[in-house]
Amino acid sequence: MKNILKAAVVAAGLLASSYGHAQSVGQDVKKTAKKVGNKTAEVASKGASSVVDKKYHGKAGPNNETIFIDKNSAYYYINKKGKRVYIPKDQLRDKVE
Repeated sequence: MKNILKAAVVAAGLLASSYGHAQSVGQDVKKTAKKVGNKTAEVASKGASSVVDKKYHGKAGPNNETIFIDKNSAYYYINKKGKRVYIPKDQLRDKVE
């Protein structure tokens, strides 16, 4: 009887520790998938913008991002999540090489 009880306690301990480890691995996978998705969206948006819209040479965004000009003459840059961030012309700064 003691051996069965010991085996049950060990099995329960292993099950609990593996469940906790699986949760942390799942969170790591979710975090990595989000990073990969954001980078993919950023690259795709930049590629599409460079084909469709004009680049504004000599000016940059707040963190030295490339500035694009759309068909309505609005200035924008692509952020880390692949979204367009429109910016007024007076907030543009000179490009740092």
